Amino acid sequence: MMATSTFQSVCVIGLGYIGLPTAAFVASKGINVIGVDVNEKFVNRINAGEVPFFEPDFAETLVDVVGRGLLTATTETPAADAYIVAVPTPFNDKHELDPSYIKSAAEGIADKLSGGELVVLESTSPPGTTEKLADYLISLRPDLTLEDGQPNSLYFAHCPERVLPGRIMVELASNDRMIGGLTPHGTEMARELYATFCTGELLLTDAKTAEMAKLTENSFRDVNIAFANELSVICDKLGIDVWELIELANHHPRVNILQPGPGVGGHCIAVDPWFIVAAAPEEAKIIKAARNINDAKPGYVIDKVLAKAYRIKNPTIAALGIAFKPDIDDLRESPSLAIVERLAGELEEGDIRVVEPHVSELPSRLAQSSNVRLQGTLEAINEADIVLVLVDHTKFKSIDRALLEEKIVIDTKGLWR
Repeated sequence: MMATSTFQSVCVIGLGYIGLPTAAFVASKGINVIGVDVNEKFVNRINAGEVPFFEPDFAETLVDVVGRGLLTATTETPAADAYIVAVPTPFNDKHELDPSYIKSAAEGIADKLSGGELVVLESTSPPGTTEKLADYLISLRPDLTLEDGQPNSLYFAHCPERVLPGRIMVELASNDRMIGGLTPHGTEMARELYATFCTGELLLTDAKTAEMAKLTENSFRDVNIAFANELSVICDKLGIDVWELIELANHHPRVNILQPGPGVGGHCIAVDPWFIVAAAPEEAKIIKAARNINDAKPGYVIDKVLAKAYRIKNPTIAALGIAFKPDIDDLRESPSLAIVERLAGELEEGDIRVVEPHVSELPSRLAQSSNVRLQGTLEAINEADIVLVLVDHTKFKSIDRALLEEKIVIDTKGLWR
Protein backbone atom coordinates (compact mmCIF):
# COMPACT_ATOMS: atom_id res chain seq x y z
CA MET A 1 0.00 0.00 0.00
CA MET A 2 1.38 3.40 -0.98
CA ALA A 3 2.03 6.12 1.56
CA THR A 4 -0.02 9.30 1.57
CA SER A 5 2.00 12.30 0.41
CA THR A 6 2.02 15.82 1.86
CA PHE A 7 3.51 17.04 -1.44
CA GLN A 8 0.85 18.83 -3.44
CA SER A 9 3.02 19.43 -6.51
CA VAL A 10 6.18 17.82 -7.88
CA CYS A 11 8.34 19.08 -10.73
CA VAL A 12 10.45 16.57 -12.67
CA ILE A 13 13.24 18.20 -14.68
CA GLY A 14 14.41 16.10 -17.63
CA LEU A 15 11.79 13.98 -19.41
CA GLY A 16 13.98 11.27 -20.87
CA TYR A 17 14.03 7.52 -20.34
CA ILE A 18 14.01 7.91 -16.53
CA GLY A 19 12.47 11.32 -15.87
CA LEU A 20 9.26 10.82 -17.82
CA PRO A 21 8.35 7.41 -16.33
CA THR A 22 9.16 8.79 -12.88
CA ALA A 23 6.89 11.77 -13.50
CA ALA A 24 4.10 9.47 -14.68
CA PHE A 25 4.46 7.13 -11.69
CA VAL A 26 4.27 10.02 -9.22
CA ALA A 27 1.27 11.48 -11.07
CA SER A 28 -0.48 8.10 -11.06
CA LYS A 29 -0.71 8.40 -7.26
CA GLY A 30 -2.86 11.53 -7.56
CA ILE A 31 -0.08 14.10 -7.17
CA ASN A 32 0.06 17.07 -9.53
CA VAL A 33 3.26 16.71 -11.59
CA ILE A 34 4.81 19.20 -13.98
CA GLY A 35 7.51 17.82 -16.24
CA VAL A 36 10.16 20.12 -17.68
CA ASP A 37 12.32 19.52 -20.73
CA VAL A 38 14.26 21.71 -23.14
CA ASN A 39 13.05 19.61 -26.09
CA GLU A 40 9.85 21.31 -27.20
CA LYS A 41 8.93 18.39 -29.49
CA PHE A 42 9.09 16.04 -26.49
CA VAL A 43 6.94 18.43 -24.47
CA ASN A 44 4.29 18.65 -27.18
CA ARG A 45 4.16 14.89 -27.67
CA ILE A 46 3.88 14.25 -23.95
CA ASN A 47 1.02 16.73 -23.60
CA ALA A 48 -0.69 14.84 -26.43
CA GLY A 49 -0.30 11.61 -24.47
CA GLU A 50 2.41 10.24 -26.76
CA VAL A 51 5.55 8.49 -25.50
CA PRO A 52 8.54 10.06 -27.32
CA PHE A 53 10.67 6.90 -27.04
CA PHE A 54 10.16 3.14 -26.93
CA GLU A 55 9.46 1.62 -23.52
CA PRO A 56 7.25 -1.47 -23.26
CA ASP A 57 3.86 -1.04 -21.52
CA PHE A 58 4.43 2.63 -20.67
CA ALA A 59 2.00 4.28 -23.10
CA GLU A 60 -1.14 3.33 -21.16
CA THR A 61 0.12 4.93 -17.94
CA LEU A 62 1.17 8.13 -19.72
CA VAL A 63 -2.16 8.46 -21.54
CA ASP A 64 -4.00 7.97 -18.24
CA VAL A 65 -2.15 10.61 -16.17
CA VAL A 66 -2.10 13.16 -19.00
CA GLY A 67 -5.78 12.55 -19.67
CA ARG A 68 -6.67 13.10 -16.02
CA GLY A 69 -4.67 16.34 -15.93
CA LEU A 70 -2.22 14.98 -13.35
CA LEU A 71 0.83 15.34 -15.60
CA THR A 72 1.63 18.27 -17.86
CA ALA A 73 4.87 19.08 -19.65
CA THR A 74 6.48 22.45 -20.24
CA THR A 75 9.78 24.06 -21.16
CA GLU A 76 9.66 26.46 -18.20
CA THR A 77 10.36 25.43 -14.61
CA PRO A 78 7.37 26.16 -12.29
CA ALA A 79 7.10 26.58 -8.54
CA ALA A 80 6.59 23.23 -6.77
CA ASP A 81 6.85 21.56 -3.37
CA ALA A 82 9.50 19.14 -4.61
CA TYR A 83 11.88 18.95 -7.56
CA ILE A 84 13.31 15.77 -9.04
CA VAL A 85 16.31 16.46 -11.26
CA ALA A 86 16.76 13.70 -13.87
CA VAL A 87 19.03 15.35 -16.43
CA PRO A 88 21.99 13.88 -18.34
CA THR A 89 25.33 13.63 -16.52
CA PRO A 90 27.94 13.06 -19.27
CA PHE A 91 31.67 13.14 -18.75
CA ASN A 92 34.23 15.39 -20.45
CA ASP A 93 37.48 14.49 -22.21
CA LYS A 94 39.12 13.87 -18.84
CA HIS A 95 36.30 11.49 -17.80
CA GLU A 96 35.12 14.04 -15.23
CA LEU A 97 31.49 15.08 -14.78
CA ASP A 98 30.18 17.75 -17.11
CA PRO A 99 27.90 19.58 -14.62
CA SER A 100 26.27 21.89 -17.18
CA TYR A 101 22.91 20.08 -17.26
CA ILE A 102 22.68 20.02 -13.46
CA LYS A 103 23.61 23.71 -13.25
CA SER A 104 21.03 24.59 -15.87
CA ALA A 105 18.36 22.74 -13.88
CA ALA A 106 19.40 24.62 -10.73
CA GLU A 107 19.20 27.95 -12.51
CA GLY A 108 15.65 27.15 -13.60
CA ILE A 109 14.67 26.22 -10.05
CA ALA A 110 16.37 29.07 -8.19
CA ASP A 111 13.91 31.93 -8.57
CA LYS A 112 10.91 29.64 -7.90
CA LEU A 113 11.99 28.78 -4.36
CA SER A 114 10.52 30.29 -1.21
CA GLY A 115 11.82 27.89 1.47
CA GLY A 116 10.75 24.43 2.59
CA GLU A 117 11.16 22.77 -0.81
CA LEU A 118 12.85 19.42 -1.44
CA VAL A 119 15.33 19.03 -4.32
CA VAL A 120 16.23 15.46 -5.29
CA LEU A 121 19.07 14.67 -7.66
CA GLU A 122 18.27 11.40 -9.45
CA SER A 123 20.94 11.75 -12.13
CA THR A 124 23.85 9.38 -11.55
CA SER A 125 26.71 11.52 -10.28
CA PRO A 126 30.15 11.43 -8.65
CA PRO A 127 30.33 11.57 -4.84
CA GLY A 128 29.71 15.11 -3.60
CA THR A 129 27.57 16.26 -6.56
CA THR A 130 24.37 16.66 -4.52
CA GLU A 131 26.25 18.87 -2.07
CA LYS A 132 27.64 20.94 -4.96
CA LEU A 133 24.11 21.30 -6.37
CA ALA A 134 22.92 22.56 -2.98
CA ASP A 135 25.81 25.00 -2.68
CA TYR A 136 25.18 26.30 -6.19
CA LEU A 137 21.49 26.89 -5.51
CA ILE A 138 22.31 28.71 -2.28
CA SER A 139 24.82 30.86 -4.18
CA LEU A 140 21.96 31.82 -6.50
CA ARG A 141 19.61 32.35 -3.54
CA PRO A 142 21.68 33.52 -0.55
CA ASP A 143 18.44 34.42 1.25
CA LEU A 144 17.84 30.67 1.73
CA THR A 145 19.72 28.21 3.95
CA LEU A 146 20.74 24.55 4.10
CA GLU A 147 20.27 24.48 7.87
CA ASP A 148 17.47 22.16 9.02
CA GLY A 149 14.23 23.51 10.44
CA GLN A 150 14.25 27.17 9.38
CA PRO A 151 11.39 28.82 7.46
CA ASN A 152 13.81 29.51 4.61
CA SER A 153 15.47 26.07 4.64
CA LEU A 154 16.01 24.03 1.48
CA TYR A 155 16.33 20.25 1.62
CA PHE A 156 18.39 18.05 -0.68
CA ALA A 157 18.75 14.33 -1.31
CA HIS A 158 20.21 11.91 -3.84
CA CYS A 159 18.01 9.04 -4.97
CA PRO A 160 19.60 7.30 -7.98
CA GLU A 161 17.45 5.32 -10.38
CA ARG A 162 18.15 1.57 -10.56
CA VAL A 163 16.01 0.45 -13.48
CA LEU A 164 16.73 -1.49 -16.64
CA PRO A 165 15.47 0.08 -19.89
CA GLY A 166 12.84 -2.22 -21.29
CA ARG A 167 11.66 -3.16 -17.76
CA ILE A 168 11.03 0.30 -16.35
CA MET A 169 7.31 -0.29 -15.75
CA VAL A 170 8.16 -3.21 -13.48
CA GLU A 171 11.32 -2.00 -11.80
CA LEU A 172 10.58 1.68 -11.18
CA ALA A 173 8.08 0.76 -8.50
CA SER A 174 9.39 -2.59 -7.24
CA ASN A 175 13.15 -2.09 -7.01
CA ASP A 176 14.67 -1.06 -3.69
CA ARG A 177 15.75 2.59 -3.64
CA MET A 178 18.66 4.32 -1.95
CA ILE A 179 17.80 7.68 -0.41
CA GLY A 180 20.62 9.86 0.85
CA GLY A 181 19.95 13.33 2.19
CA LEU A 182 22.33 16.13 3.06
CA THR A 183 20.49 16.39 6.38
CA PRO A 184 18.26 13.98 8.33
CA HIS A 185 15.15 16.01 7.49
CA GLY A 186 16.05 16.05 3.80
CA THR A 187 16.41 12.26 3.89
CA GLU A 188 13.02 11.90 5.54
CA MET A 189 11.32 14.22 3.07
CA ALA A 190 12.74 12.26 0.15
CA ARG A 191 11.70 8.99 1.77
CA GLU A 192 8.14 10.31 2.03
CA LEU A 193 8.12 11.35 -1.63
CA TYR A 194 9.41 8.02 -2.97
CA ALA A 195 7.13 6.05 -0.66
CA THR A 196 4.20 7.36 -2.70
CA PHE A 197 5.08 5.06 -5.61
CA CYS A 198 7.86 2.67 -4.55
CA THR A 199 6.91 -0.73 -3.17
CA GLY A 200 10.54 -1.80 -2.76
CA GLU A 201 12.55 -1.16 0.39
CA LEU A 202 13.68 2.44 0.90
CA LEU A 203 17.29 2.34 2.08
CA LEU A 204 18.27 5.47 4.00
CA THR A 205 21.83 6.81 4.01
CA ASP A 206 23.71 10.06 3.35
CA ALA A 207 23.96 11.67 -0.08
CA LYS A 208 27.62 10.88 -0.77
CA THR A 209 27.18 7.20 0.08
CA ALA A 210 24.07 6.98 -2.12
CA GLU A 211 26.01 8.54 -5.00
CA MET A 212 28.90 6.09 -4.54
CA ALA A 213 26.57 3.10 -4.18
CA LYS A 214 25.03 3.67 -7.62
CA LEU A 215 28.48 4.00 -9.19
CA THR A 216 29.56 0.84 -7.39
CA GLU A 217 26.64 -1.19 -8.74
CA ASN A 218 27.41 -0.27 -12.33
CA SER A 219 31.16 -0.63 -11.89
CA PHE A 220 30.66 -4.16 -10.55
CA ARG A 221 28.78 -5.08 -13.71
CA ASP A 222 31.35 -3.33 -15.90
CA VAL A 223 34.20 -5.32 -14.34
CA ASN A 224 32.27 -8.57 -14.81
CA ILE A 225 31.50 -7.76 -18.46
CA ALA A 226 35.15 -6.82 -19.03
CA PHE A 227 36.13 -10.26 -17.75
CA ALA A 228 33.70 -11.84 -20.23
CA ASN A 229 34.90 -9.62 -23.09
CA GLU A 230 38.52 -10.45 -22.35
CA LEU A 231 37.61 -14.15 -22.30
CA SER A 232 35.95 -13.77 -25.71
CA VAL A 233 39.16 -12.37 -27.22
CA ILE A 234 41.24 -15.14 -25.65
CA CYS A 235 38.80 -17.79 -26.85
CA ASP A 236 38.91 -16.37 -30.40
CA LYS A 237 42.66 -16.88 -30.36
CA LEU A 238 42.43 -20.41 -28.95
CA GLY A 239 39.50 -21.57 -31.07
CA ILE A 240 37.08 -22.03 -28.15
CA ASP A 241 33.36 -21.18 -28.09
CA VAL A 242 33.27 -18.52 -25.36
CA TRP A 243 29.53 -18.91 -24.77
CA GLU A 244 29.87 -22.64 -24.16
CA LEU A 245 32.84 -21.94 -21.91
CA ILE A 246 30.89 -19.41 -19.81
CA GLU A 247 27.87 -21.70 -19.63
CA LEU A 248 30.04 -24.51 -18.29
CA ALA A 249 31.85 -22.26 -15.81
CA ASN A 250 28.56 -20.84 -14.53
CA HIS A 251 27.49 -24.32 -13.41
CA HIS A 252 29.85 -23.76 -10.47
CA PRO A 253 27.60 -22.64 -7.57
CA ARG A 254 29.69 -19.55 -6.84
CA VAL A 255 30.48 -18.42 -10.40
CA ASN A 256 28.27 -16.03 -12.38
CA ILE A 257 30.10 -14.68 -15.43
CA LEU A 258 28.09 -12.24 -17.54
CA GLN A 259 27.91 -12.40 -21.34
CA PRO A 260 30.44 -10.85 -23.75
CA GLY A 261 29.41 -8.50 -26.54
CA PRO A 262 30.70 -5.79 -28.87
CA GLY A 263 31.43 -3.46 -25.94
CA VAL A 264 29.39 -1.77 -23.23
CA GLY A 265 26.83 0.94 -23.84
CA GLY A 266 24.09 2.99 -22.24
CA HIS A 267 24.33 6.06 -20.07
CA CYS A 268 25.09 4.05 -16.92
CA ILE A 269 27.60 1.22 -17.17
CA ALA A 270 29.65 2.87 -19.93
CA VAL A 271 29.90 6.14 -17.98
CA ASP A 272 29.57 5.66 -14.22
CA PRO A 273 32.85 3.79 -13.53
CA TRP A 274 34.79 6.76 -14.91
CA PHE A 275 33.35 8.91 -12.11
CA ILE A 276 35.00 6.60 -9.57
CA VAL A 277 38.25 6.66 -11.54
CA ALA A 278 38.15 10.47 -11.65
CA ALA A 279 37.47 10.65 -7.90
CA ALA A 280 40.33 8.28 -6.97
CA PRO A 281 42.61 7.83 -10.02
CA GLU A 282 45.49 6.19 -8.18
CA GLU A 283 43.32 3.70 -6.32
CA ALA A 284 40.73 2.66 -8.95
CA LYS A 285 43.03 0.27 -10.82
CA ILE A 286 40.67 -2.64 -11.57
CA ILE A 287 37.78 -0.32 -12.43
CA LYS A 288 39.95 1.64 -14.88
CA ALA A 289 41.33 -1.53 -16.46
CA ALA A 290 37.79 -2.86 -16.97
CA ARG A 291 36.72 0.37 -18.65
CA ASN A 292 39.70 0.21 -20.99
CA ILE A 293 38.97 -3.43 -21.90
CA ASN A 294 35.32 -2.70 -22.67
CA ASP A 295 36.14 0.49 -24.58
CA ALA A 296 38.63 -1.50 -26.71
CA LYS A 297 36.17 -4.26 -27.68
CA PRO A 298 34.50 -2.29 -30.55
CA GLY A 299 37.92 -1.86 -32.18
CA TYR A 300 38.50 -5.61 -31.95
CA VAL A 301 35.15 -6.27 -33.66
CA ILE A 302 35.88 -3.72 -36.40
CA ASP A 303 39.26 -5.30 -37.16
CA LYS A 304 37.60 -8.71 -37.38
CA VAL A 305 34.95 -7.47 -39.82
CA LEU A 306 37.39 -5.55 -42.01
CA ALA A 307 39.70 -8.58 -42.24
CA LYS A 308 36.79 -10.48 -43.83
CA ALA A 309 35.46 -7.56 -45.89
CA TYR A 310 38.79 -6.80 -47.58
CA ARG A 311 38.73 -10.29 -49.14
CA ILE A 312 35.46 -9.50 -50.94
CA LYS A 313 34.95 -7.13 -53.86
CA ASN A 314 32.34 -4.48 -52.97
CA PRO A 315 31.20 -6.29 -49.81
CA THR A 316 27.75 -5.78 -48.35
CA ILE A 317 27.57 -5.95 -44.57
CA ALA A 318 24.27 -6.47 -42.73
CA ALA A 319 24.70 -4.94 -39.26
CA LEU A 320 22.00 -6.32 -36.99
CA GLY A 321 21.23 -3.79 -34.25
CA ILE A 322 22.58 -0.38 -33.26
CA ALA A 323 20.84 0.05 -29.85
CA PHE A 324 22.95 -0.37 -26.74
CA LYS A 325 20.92 -3.37 -25.52
CA PRO A 326 18.17 -5.66 -26.84
CA ASP A 327 14.55 -4.70 -27.44
CA ILE A 328 14.83 -0.93 -26.90
CA ASP A 329 15.51 2.10 -29.12
CA ASP A 330 18.10 3.72 -26.82
CA LEU A 331 21.31 4.52 -28.73
CA ARG A 332 23.16 6.31 -25.91
CA GLU A 333 26.84 5.29 -25.71
CA SER A 334 26.00 2.33 -27.97
CA PRO A 335 29.10 0.36 -29.00
CA SER A 336 27.07 -1.13 -31.87
CA LEU A 337 26.36 2.34 -33.25
CA ALA A 338 30.04 3.29 -32.85
CA ILE A 339 31.11 0.12 -34.69
CA VAL A 340 28.83 0.82 -37.66
CA GLU A 341 29.96 4.44 -37.81
CA ARG A 342 33.64 3.48 -37.81
CA LEU A 343 33.08 0.70 -40.34
CA ALA A 344 31.38 3.19 -42.65
CA GLY A 345 34.41 5.46 -42.44
CA GLU A 346 37.03 2.73 -42.85
CA LEU A 347 35.35 0.51 -45.45
CA GLU A 348 37.12 1.38 -48.70
CA GLU A 349 34.36 -0.07 -50.89
CA GLY A 350 30.99 -1.75 -50.39
CA ASP A 351 28.12 -0.73 -48.14
CA ILE A 352 26.41 -1.38 -44.82
CA ARG A 353 22.75 -2.25 -44.32
CA VAL A 354 21.65 -1.41 -40.79
CA VAL A 355 18.81 -3.47 -39.34
CA GLU A 356 17.28 -1.85 -36.26
CA PRO A 357 13.62 -2.78 -35.68
CA HIS A 358 13.09 -0.12 -33.00
CA VAL A 359 14.00 3.00 -35.00
CA SER A 360 12.35 4.45 -38.08
CA GLU A 361 15.35 6.44 -39.30
CA LEU A 362 19.10 6.38 -38.91
CA PRO A 363 20.72 8.77 -36.41
CA SER A 364 22.34 11.75 -38.08
CA ARG A 365 25.85 10.44 -37.51
CA LEU A 366 25.03 7.47 -39.80
CA ALA A 367 22.53 9.15 -42.14
CA GLN A 368 25.26 11.39 -43.51
CA SER A 369 27.31 8.36 -44.64
CA SER A 370 26.67 7.52 -48.30
CA ASN A 371 27.45 3.83 -47.76
CA VAL A 372 24.97 3.22 -44.90
CA ARG A 373 21.20 2.74 -45.07
CA LEU A 374 18.42 1.35 -42.93
CA GLN A 375 16.89 -1.85 -44.24
CA GLY A 376 14.53 -4.67 -43.24
CA THR A 377 15.93 -7.83 -41.70
CA LEU A 378 15.32 -10.37 -44.45
CA GLU A 379 16.26 -8.03 -47.29
CA ALA A 380 19.52 -7.02 -45.60
CA ILE A 381 20.54 -10.63 -44.88
CA ASN A 382 19.65 -11.80 -48.38
CA GLU A 383 21.83 -9.10 -49.95
CA ALA A 384 24.71 -9.38 -47.45
CA ASP A 385 28.07 -11.06 -47.82
CA ILE A 386 28.78 -10.55 -44.12
CA VAL A 387 26.15 -10.72 -41.37
CA LEU A 388 27.33 -8.89 -38.24
CA VAL A 389 25.27 -9.46 -35.09
CA LEU A 390 25.69 -6.53 -32.71
CA VAL A 391 22.47 -6.64 -30.63
CA ASP A 392 20.50 -9.75 -29.63
CA HIS A 393 17.04 -8.31 -30.27
CA THR A 394 14.31 -10.90 -29.75
CA LYS A 395 13.20 -10.43 -33.37
CA PHE A 396 16.60 -11.64 -34.58
CA LYS A 397 16.43 -14.93 -32.69
CA SER A 398 13.75 -16.38 -34.96
CA ILE A 399 15.62 -15.74 -38.21
CA ASP A 400 15.72 -18.87 -40.41
CA ARG A 401 19.26 -20.23 -40.17
CA ALA A 402 19.02 -21.35 -43.79
CA LEU A 403 19.30 -17.67 -44.77
CA LEU A 404 22.80 -17.62 -43.28
CA GLU A 405 24.19 -20.38 -45.49
CA GLU A 406 27.08 -19.17 -47.61
CA LYS A 407 27.21 -15.97 -45.51
CA ILE A 408 30.13 -14.93 -43.36
CA VAL A 409 28.59 -14.59 -39.88
CA ILE A 410 30.30 -12.58 -37.15
CA ASP A 411 28.16 -13.00 -34.05
CA THR A 412 29.29 -10.82 -31.13
CA LYS A 413 26.32 -11.87 -28.97
CA GLY A 414 26.27 -15.67 -29.34
CA LEU A 415 22.81 -15.36 -30.88
CA TRP A 416 23.13 -18.28 -33.29
CA ARG A 417 25.40 -20.70 -31.46
